[in-house]
Amino acid sequence: MSDLIQLEKREHIAILTINNPPANTWTRDSLSALADTIAGLNDDADIYALVVTGQGEKFFSAGADLKTFADGDRARANEMAQAFGHAFDALTHFRGVSIAAINGYAMGGGLECAMACDIRIAEAHAQLALPEPGVGLLPCAGGTQNLPWLVGEGWAKRMILCGERVKADKALAIGLVEEVVDSGAGLDQALALAANACKQSPSSIARSKTLIMSAREARSQGDGWRMERELFVDLFSTEDQREGVNAFLEKRPPVWKNR
Repeated sequence: MSDLIQLEKREHIAILTINNPPANTWTRDSLSALADTIAGLNDDADIYALVVTGQGEKFFSAGADLKTFADGDRARANEMAQAFGHAFDALTHFRGVSIAAINGYAMGGGLECAMACDIRIAEAHAQLALPEPGVGLLPCAGGTQNLPWLVGEGWAKRMILCGERVKADKALAIGLVEEVVDSGAGLDQALALAANACKQSPSSIARSKTLIMSAREARSQGDGWRMERELFVDLFSTEDQREGVNAFLEKRPPVWKNR
């Protein structure tokens, strides 16, 4: 694992810290490390939730280092675009609950990383933007796809086409983040939410997340309902299903095994 990505495990929660000060920019190595880390967490049956945050108090992540693109090299641009896409696709498809603790500026690829998570908690001083068109680029790591899904086409156009930067309170109002907390409190609140997620059956969470994400695809409502029924029945092949129901009936906390 690259030193640019730090990983800590606390019981069933993994904490991933983007560690490339001063602005926690993404590099090819850190993006590769992110994808590898997510793959490892998916294979770790003891991990149910993931919190992503940035090192320090000012930046969640400022995205890519623009020096990477200064010479106009198309091959390098393609390499970085593919690396961003692969890494954030892996984050999107983490089987558990992922929470971005946005502890400062989330710009470009930094905001795209946060949008690849299931839930976003922003500290009060955070600012969020996709400023790529202002420097002759465009969001290439899910920004043009995830932002309109979260905030609607109008605000997506304001942020991408007009270069509008939003503060935490505005991000909350438009649905870009789910909660705003005091500066310095983002990680603790994300961990508290992750702890709540860990009380749910990880087998149920993985299937429910698949269903929620499938709502973005071009399919009929009937197909979605059919998938719900199929994955509901699929749960009856897991130990967690039997444990959850019997724990409730026996009036005791469930002991999940993620299988």
